[in-house]
Amino acid sequence: QVHLVESGGGLVQAGGSLRLSCAASESVFSINAMGWYRQAPGKQRELVALISVGGTTQYGDSVKGRFAISRDNAKDTVFLQMDSLEPEDTAVYICNAQDHRPGGPTWDAWGQGTQVTVSS
Repeated sequence: QVHLVESGGGLVQAGGSLRLSCAASESVFSINAMGWYRQAPGKQRELVALISVGGTTQYGDSVKGRFAISRDNAKDTVFLQMDSLEPEDTAVYICNAQDHRPGGPTWDAWGQGTQVTVSS
């Protein structure tokens, strides 16, 4: 199973920016989609952003226009640029690799998570 390692979390003031990285243990071309979910205390895990092997992106409603997901195929790494951060963005951000295509085996792999804290 693919192994994912995140980095880049931390503490930032509201309105600031952070960039998260997620390095995969195998070529990102072999993974149908990669991205980020987040989980805040007492809340369900929610989608932040996904990018497909073809480059199609998908964002959660609360981050549209503020966050951008990208990938560096040469480094097998996916990035999440987070701008205009709000205290409500405080959560553990968890890297995800997945294949949910119908008709075949579906799977998910998860990183260990990185804490993002936005102070007001």
